[in-house]
Amino acid sequence: MPTTLEIKLPPADLQDPAALRRAVSRQGKIPEQAIADIAVNRRSIDARGATPVFRLRVDVWQQGEEVTPESPPALHLRDVSKAPAVAIVGCGPAGMFAALELIELGLRPIILERGKDVRERRRSLRAIQQEGVVDPDSNYCFGEGGAGTYSDGKLYTRSLKRGNYLKALQTLVAHGAQEDILIDAHPHIGSNKLPGVVANMRQTILDHGGEIRFGHRVDDLEYTDDLTALIVTNPEGESYRFSASAYILATGHSARDMYTLLHRRGLQLEAKPFALGVRIEHPQPLIDRIQYGQEQRDENLPASSYKLVTQVRDRGVFSFCMCPGGLVVPAATAPGEIVVNGMSLSRRDSPYANSGTVVAVEIEDLAPYAAEGIFAGMALQQAVERAMFASGDGSQRAPAQRLTDFVQGRVSRDLPDTSYIPGLHPAPLHELLPSSIYDRLQEGVRAFGRKMRGYFTEEANVIGTESRTSSPVRIPRDRKTYQHPQAASLFPCGEGAGFAGGILSAAMDGQNVARAVAAKVLA
Repeated sequence: MPTTLEIKLPPADLQDPAALRRAVSRQGKIPEQAIADIAVNRRSIDARGATPVFRLRVDVWQQGEEVTPESPPALHLRDVSKAPAVAIVGCGPAGMFAALELIELGLRPIILERGKDVRERRRSLRAIQQEGVVDPDSNYCFGEGGAGTYSDGKLYTRSLKRGNYLKALQTLVAHGAQEDILIDAHPHIGSNKLPGVVANMRQTILDHGGEIRFGHRVDDLEYTDDLTALIVTNPEGESYRFSASAYILATGHSARDMYTLLHRRGLQLEAKPFALGVRIEHPQPLIDRIQYGQEQRDENLPASSYKLVTQVRDRGVFSFCMCPGGLVVPAATAPGEIVVNGMSLSRRDSPYANSGTVVAVEIEDLAPYAAEGIFAGMALQQAVERAMFASGDGSQRAPAQRLTDFVQGRVSRDLPDTSYIPGLHPAPLHELLPSSIYDRLQEGVRAFGRKMRGYFTEEANVIGTESRTSSPVRIPRDRKTYQHPQAASLFPCGEGAGFAGGILSAAMDGQNVARAVAAKVLA
């Protein structure tokens, strides 16, 4: 039985096994010569003191003890080529992890994905970055791997009790992710490496009898008292009817046409709270100086991050999807809108840091859009995104202000350098955003400046708009069976259904939904 200890290491010693042994022995419980083996099972950075350190939780075995490190759960996959078929609409994390779970359970997943595979998807991203051309079926949100594939690959979640967190991480490692994600407090893969992981997951699904159809868009449903078939359009523009034993709907938070389709077919939807705001970009060295207290970051420390939250007139104002050493990217899913998101590569070595900075939007805040009913939140999102686009020159150049000008409500004469490839143009974000959003952001970032001295600076860009934090619509489901209350064969899943918020929580929801499907189909 190992002894579990909490230890501290200076950044320079993190990769030194001898330093790790010395740190364990300094705890006074186990002499250094008695140590047989050490396994690190948790790692985080603590920058609260004068000098940043790494905090590690380790299991230590002494001489004579059997070394038995904890083994992650293994995948038990089988050939399901002749098993009952389950349709999965969407090939994001919820859909892919649901597919792998179905294979383990003996069912055949058939994924219908409107976008392209990760390799072909790069061309769509290049088109929006360099030419301002938005493909409504293949972009930063739609395509193999979903929004997370090219939006940083951050894996931390607060929803650890919602599913098998370790199994989800191990699945990623088994498909090429670095093993560090199993121990890091804030695991991260990176948008340069995650596409390869996603492609490997696709191959696993295919090798075990599953199927993935790229460029196949669900345009209609056959529904009376239950969902009986999907009407799908293939890449050649031909329509066909597709039926299965069950249907997992995992379309992501930006598939607005799916919400309108369900509503048109009489299936219940619900409005839900979400958040809306801007993305704020600082020079990474500035954030490092604030967080680490060092004029120049120690080479053994990663790019620093932050997490900020405050309350302004009964609404949360908070940082979201913080990307240290990252890039701001265009995330529109239709022509005529400007949407931005953030991402980091695995090394997080960009000279910029960015974070969504958003205001909570509650149902009562949507009164101006009440005529849109359950789609009021979606209408607000669209109105802001279109206003941002209209302020520009018809390209994907994004409206922006210096942070100081944003708070003062004045248009910037010029803007700092940026990582955003399409470019920025000075614009009055204080007029383009709804006053209820802008006023709270104005107070919120002032408060953040008091919490992080140096944060409030003219060196930072405020870029519009961060509007796709989560879905403003929920597709309801039974808590136990995961089935839609009006259609026993329909299983809403992941972010698009309103039951997840990120790669890991979507992955775990996919696993849970797959088990619920198996309980019904194999009963």
